[in-house]
Amino acid sequence: MRAARILIAVAPMAIVAAAMAIAAVAMPIAACAVAPNDARADASPDTTVAVQPEGSWVVASDSTARPISLSEALELAQRNSPQAVQARGQTRTAAVGSRSAVAAFLPNLSVSAGATRQYASGSRTRVENGQVITLPDEPWSYSAGLGASVQLFDGGRRLFNLQQARANVGVAAANETTQRFQVALDVKQQYFNVLAARESESAARAQLSQAEEALRFALARVRARTATRSDSLRAEIQMGNAQVAVLTARTTLESAIASLTRVVGSPSPVTALAEDEPTMLPLAIEGEALRALAENGPLVNEAKSQLDAARAGKRASRTSYLPSLTASYSRSGNGSGTDLTFDPQGYSYSGSLRLSATFPLFDQLGREEQMVRASASVDNAEASLRDARLGALESLSRSLGAFRSAGQRAAAQQATVVAAVEDLRVQQQRYAAGSSTLLDVLTSQAQLDQARQALIQARYDQRIAKAELEALVGRDL
Repeated sequence: MRAARILIAVAPMAIVAAAMAIAAVAMPIAACAVAPNDARADASPDTTVAVQPEGSWVVASDSTARPISLSEALELAQRNSPQAVQARGQTRTAAVGSRSAVAAFLPNLSVSAGATRQYASGSRTRVENGQVITLPDEPWSYSAGLGASVQLFDGGRRLFNLQQARANVGVAAANETTQRFQVALDVKQQYFNVLAARESESAARAQLSQAEEALRFALARVRARTATRSDSLRAEIQMGNAQVAVLTARTTLESAIASLTRVVGSPSPVTALAEDEPTMLPLAIEGEALRALAENGPLVNEAKSQLDAARAGKRASRTSYLPSLTASYSRSGNGSGTDLTFDPQGYSYSGSLRLSATFPLFDQLGREEQMVRASASVDNAEASLRDARLGALESLSRSLGAFRSAGQRAAAQQATVVAAVEDLRVQQQRYAAGSSTLLDVLTSQAQLDQARQALIQARYDQRIAKAELEALVGRDL
């Protein structure tokens, strides 16, 4: 901020009164922060004016970011979010585990084949009828085999494993739903952060415009010798505070844009649409219906699936005390010849059928340890389900209360803003007429700024509370 000391010529009182009578609540931000250039001629010991570089407060913070709608932001995040990708991978893994548990009821099949060539050190001969006959060399030997085995009885272990695998599919599906709504909540938070930051920047610019107007009034009264230097100094302080507020709001907006860009996984900066500012409507579902949805929300369903899987695992652990029965069959063929051939006529075949039963008598307390672990998993899952239900009701009460409170605060602050705007207009007129002090004008400005920020915060809180309710119940409200 460059300071210049200006000597102001006393204007005719009629012109000063007419200039001071023009009081507006908010004016467009000027390219120059304070006095016009022609007022910088002579220096006066009674007046100090702060001048900002031209055009330093008119650049939009998110002008280079690509505007996207909330639905597009949600779609991008569901496709790119690491949490959503991991949840989809867990669902695929659980589905494969379920198919593997079904395949455990089918027999195991195996096929084998092999060939070996031997290099003999000499020819083979034999004597027939007193004659030595040279036998043809048969360096090749080959074999083929088929094997199959199936477990006939395992105490129900495979059945319980199948139940556990299907319960794990339910866990993965519930987790994917949970992550989907959690990602949606994160996106909405960052999206609404951008909207709130943009509103804050607009409020800060309005605050700067009001501070410029107050400074003009103060300078005009100083020129007319109807106010002291203190008025211009206070107006300059207010001006500096407004400039800092604009810078802070701009930084907050840029940070919100960066956070939104990251959460949607976009390679280039994105921002919220200027017209995509959702109007808060009453919830589509309330009362007992909303409570019932919360008690069966994604987190509760995930806890239920985990309990089902733990119970199936406990039942499967009991099967280790029961015997198992397995049947297997194998058939193989072997042959040899001078050439490598797989002619079935040249094979000699053999086969076997085997039934085996196993009954473990003592395994160094391994089964007991498995049973205790499975029982502890069931207890943990039951406690988690109970806590999930209570937590859902707690979150419902908190988020629903926040939504209603924020709506009431937003309505109250809207009325407060209207009253503060009118109060500032009256104080500006009274100050222009000399009926009040600049301190009264600055106090009204501060009250208006606070009311605007409170309104922005109330709107943001209401949007976030609704997003939390949607994530809790697992559906749009």
